[in-house]
Amino acid sequence: MDTTATTVNDNPLMQWALYLAAMGWPVFPLRPGTKRQPAVKDWENRATRDPGRIRRCWSADRYNIGVATGPARLVVVDLDAPKDGQDGPDGADALAELAAERGGPLPATFTVATPSGGRHWYYRCPPGVRLRNTQGHIRARVDTRAGGGYVVGPGSTTPEGGYELLDERDPVDLPAWLVQACAVRPAATLSTPVQIRSGDTSAYATAALRGECQRVRDAQPGRHNEVLSSAAYTIGRKVGAGLIDHHTARADLITAGNTLIGPEHWPPNAREVARVVDAGLVKGATNPVPGKGVA
Repeated sequence: MDTTATTVNDNPLMQWALYLAAMGWPVFPLRPGTKRQPAVKDWENRATRDPGRIRRCWSADRYNIGVATGPARLVVVDLDAPKDGQDGPDGADALAELAAERGGPLPATFTVATPSGGRHWYYRCPPGVRLRNTQGHIRARVDTRAGGGYVVGPGSTTPEGGYELLDERDPVDLPAWLVQACAVRPAATLSTPVQIRSGDTSAYATAALRGECQRVRDAQPGRHNEVLSSAAYTIGRKVGAGLIDHHTARADLITAGNTLIGPEHWPPNAREVARVVDAGLVKGATNPVPGKGVA
């Protein structure tokens, strides 16, 4: 009798792969005991949620599990712990500091512990937003995996240890401020490097922000939502290019939008104004302007 094939009952990795696929996330095999060696070519396109394909694949060997974050519409925040001899905060503390600076929430979500002492926080990518991987762009020891990337799924093991599921709640949406942080273009790609400090923008950006805020204030009833959304998107493109500070843009647009609140027309309240502004800024930041003076 051939006993080389791995059966369903003695391969917990198969069960983990099926579990992740049932969450709606396409998976693919990584070579046993590894995290950087996909066992198939074109893994992003071949990742699957089909239980039959998963059973056939993981019956052949104890493959580790790759979760294709792009097809899964996930953004996984990879928070690293300092290695021996390294200084500075770990990724979780660094991200918490950034959240405090930007005044944004950092909600609990689906979480996996990594063998090195880090964490993978799984978030849903907001509709209409396209993000790619980042490495050290947000903060030191804070990376992200999105389109074109993958993470090692829970249940997988390496010589350093295993990937352990810590929080199995459904992933929540990636907070708007963190979408902005992921989408901001590195300064080195700007045609004219600009250093932005909180509350400080270039004359060009200041004029653009002032003009869009005035356009919002002048909006006619029946077009309030349309104009506010358009203004937030336009300014979001400049935020994404690093030309305007996010806090300044958001505060000024919300102030302008709040002047439109009325009992008989949109918007009904300040919360709705903030929602439209945040959505427009996020969408605009994913399509940043090429540089200063280019609309």
